[in-house]
Amino acid sequence: MTKPRVLISDKMDPNAAVIFRERGCEVDEITGETPEQLIARIGDYDGLAIRSSTKVTPAVLAAAKNLKVIGRAGIGVDNVDIPAASAQGVVVMNTPFGNSITTAEHAIALMFALARQIPEANEQTQAGKWPKNDFMGVELTAKTLGLIGAGNIGSIVASRALGLRMKVVAFDPFLSPERAVELGIEKVELDELLARADFITLHTPLTDQTRNILSAENLAKTKKGVRIINCARGGLIDEAALKAALDSGHVAGAALDVFQTEPAKDSPLFGTPNFICTPHLGASTNEAQVNVALQVAEQMADFLVNGGVTNALNMPSLSAEEAPKLKPYMALAEHLGSLVGQLTTGSIPRISIHVEGAAAELNIKPIVAAVLAGFLRVQSATVNMVNAPFLAKERGIEVREIKSEKEGDYHTLVRVSVKTDAGERSVAGTLFSNREPRLVELFGIKVEAELEGHMMYIVNEDAPGFIGRIGTLLGESGINIGTFNLGRREAGGEAVLLLSVDSKVSAELLDAARKLPGVKRAMALAF
Repeated sequence: MTKPRVLISDKMDPNAAVIFRERGCEVDEITGETPEQLIARIGDYDGLAIRSSTKVTPAVLAAAKNLKVIGRAGIGVDNVDIPAASAQGVVVMNTPFGNSITTAEHAIALMFALARQIPEANEQTQAGKWPKNDFMGVELTAKTLGLIGAGNIGSIVASRALGLRMKVVAFDPFLSPERAVELGIEKVELDELLARADFITLHTPLTDQTRNILSAENLAKTKKGVRIINCARGGLIDEAALKAALDSGHVAGAALDVFQTEPAKDSPLFGTPNFICTPHLGASTNEAQVNVALQVAEQMADFLVNGGVTNALNMPSLSAEEAPKLKPYMALAEHLGSLVGQLTTGSIPRISIHVEGAAAELNIKPIVAAVLAGFLRVQSATVNMVNAPFLAKERGIEVREIKSEKEGDYHTLVRVSVKTDAGERSVAGTLFSNREPRLVELFGIKVEAELEGHMMYIVNEDAPGFIGRIGTLLGESGINIGTFNLGRREAGGEAVLLLSVDSKVSAELLDAARKLPGVKRAMALAF
C-alpha cells in the first residue's frame, strides 16, 4: 500500500516530520518556495502542513490534484481559502488550543510592561540618562482587571491575574454564572467593566459583534487612567480613537500585539507616549511552536492513515457508514443552532437538543455537535463540529441530549431549546419527504420556513395592512423577496415573519422596518 505523502512548506519543529514518518507517512520539508514553485510541486502530495507563510490560494488548490488535507500549525487560517478547499474536497485542520498559554502569558507580560513603563525606562537607561525619577509605575495587586472574552485564553489570563492578587471582572455573553464562580471571577456587562477596570485585556475573536468593541464611545466610558492590552485580534479597538484617548491622558497606557492591518508598517499609534507594541508575538514561544507542530502532524497523520478527523474547520466527525443518513439531519441541526444563536442574547447556561421519531434511531452525537457548531459559530467562524462541544463545556454551557422514539406531529423532529433570562425558548425543525430541512416552530409559534441565505426576522402585532407595509418597504429599498413565511400565536396577537431575500439586509433597512407600526423586533439573519 502506497504511503500518503506530506509536504511541510513552512519552517516547523523537526519532530513534526518524525511523527509523520512514525505514523506511516512519507514527508518532505521544503520551505521558502515561491507561489509558482509550490503550484508546480503540490500535485504530488496528499497532505500540506503549513504555518502562516504559505498562502493556499485557489490556484494552489487547483494544482493540488491529490491533496486531501491541509493542516495549519496554529489557530489562524486567513492564509487558506477554505471555501475553495471545501469545494475541492480538501479538509482544513488547525490547532486552536496549542498556543493558549503562550498568548495568555504575553498579555500578562504586556500588562507588567505597561504598569512599570519598562520599554521606555530601558530605552532611556541604555541611552545613559538614568531617569530614576521620571517613571512612576503602578502595582497590579488589588487592581481590577477587566476581561473582554473569558474563553480558553481569557480564563488562563484570569487565573494568572488572580495569582497576582488582582480582582477580575469579565464580559462574555457565553460565560455562565456557574463558570464565572468556578473561575473565581465576576461576570458583568460591558459598561460596568469599562467603568470599573484599571486594566482591560481583550480575548475575543473578531466578528461583526466585536469589531471596534473598544470604540471612541466605549473608550470614553472607561475609568480615567485605564491601561489596555490586546493580544487577540486587530480590529477589536478603534486605533484612531485609542490614539486620541492616549493623547488626552484618559487612557494611561496601551499595549498591542495585533493591529487592524498587518504587517503594521504604519499606525496612528506609533510614537505615542505610553504606547507599547509587538509584532504579533502572542504565539511566538518555543513551547507553543513545538506544541502546534506536533499536534498538526498527529492530526494529519491520523486522518491520512486512519481516517480520523480532529479540529477540522470544514468537515464533521463522521464515519463513512453514518454520513449518508446523518447529513440532512446535521444540516437541519446546524441551521437550528445558528437560528437560536442569532436570535438570543446574554449568557446561555443550558442548551437542550431533543430528537424524536426517526431521528432518535440515529447517532445523536453528530446532531448535537452540529447544533452547537451552528450556535457558537455566530461568535467565531473557527468553530466546527469537532471543537464545538469542547467550547461549550469551556464556556460553562450545560448540554442536554434527549431522545424520544415515539413520533409526535412529525415523523422526525429536532428541537433546540435554550435557557435564557426570559425563560426557556425553543425552535424545532423536521425533514420533508425529499429530506430537505425545514423549520416548523419558532419560540412557540408554528411557522414553516427554509433557513437559507439572507433573511429578515420580524416580530409584530397581528393587524391588517402589515404585510402590505413591509412589502412596500422592501420594494422601495430594491430588495427582492424569495420566500414569505408567517406564523402567529392567535388572531390579533403576536406574529412572526421570516423573509428570505436576495441580498444582504442593511442596517438602514432594519431601522426603517423597526419604525413600521406594530413592529416589536426586526433582525437580519444569515445562513
